[in-house]
Amino acid sequence: MKIVMLARNPNLYSHKRLKEAAEERGHELDILNTTRCTVHIASHRPEVYYNGEPCVGYDAVIPRIGASITNYGLSILRQFEMRGCWPLNESVAIGRSRDKLRSMQILAKYGIGLPLTAYANDPKQAEEIIKAVKGPPVVIKLLEGTQGIGVVLAETMSSAKSVIEAFRGANVNILVQEFIKEAGGTDIRALVVGGKVVAAMKRTGAADDFRSNLHRGGSAQLIKITPEERSTAVRAAKHMGLNVCGVDMLRSNHGPVIMEVNSSPGLEGIENATGKDIAGLIVDYIAKNAKDGKTKTKGKG
Repeated sequence: MKIVMLARNPNLYSHKRLKEAAEERGHELDILNTTRCTVHIASHRPEVYYNGEPCVGYDAVIPRIGASITNYGLSILRQFEMRGCWPLNESVAIGRSRDKLRSMQILAKYGIGLPLTAYANDPKQAEEIIKAVKGPPVVIKLLEGTQGIGVVLAETMSSAKSVIEAFRGANVNILVQEFIKEAGGTDIRALVVGGKVVAAMKRTGAADDFRSNLHRGGSAQLIKITPEERSTAVRAAKHMGLNVCGVDMLRSNHGPVIMEVNSSPGLEGIENATGKDIAGLIVDYIAKNAKDGKTKTKGKG
């Protein structure tokens, strides 16, 4: 099988592991810098070029699209989909996952546990939305932030209002969420592959940080999740339309609540914490499921 990965940095742990796992199984995997791909649009001939050469002959595409180039990366992925190349995660599903508000709306529709969340455009409504999520304290998030960037804990009404007004004054879209104090600065990352939780870890934030992201100095350890947590992760992946994702949950007094569904989860932390060959499981899933033209949306919105 010939696989293409859309990624800007071939030296990242996750990208190297996926390439190693593919080659160990006898597959060929090429890593293409997403920003160097170009789309050529002509009737009935959707083409993708890389450094001036056509990208042809690939059976599957692994999208590892950075948040800063989401729109451009999805346009490239859609072009592969329209060519009939099978994507590990489809463009429509990735687009949903990158928009925190849309993600929350989809999960809420299907009754999946979430922290209380509010969204408003007018900074004059700051106090109203803070009270709507039973704050303060509240967590304020950029709609398109990743890896804990653009996430603020505001502990008083005045500080929360100031942060909201500052973000909205800069025309930045934000969500305001309930602060789950009982989680104690820890969360759970469940890695879903093909509708199954294949690994899970507990992440604990640095001593002076309420965020548990490993990129921000957090630590990870193996954890046994409950059946309810497992079901929540699987349902979230299904309703988001993602074959592979990291589902981040908090343990609240009323059960697991989802903070984020990550369509390009890092593999280093969870492989080290669990000792599992996650990259191999992903490649095996691709080999079993990749079929020409099997994409549900075929690049349509």
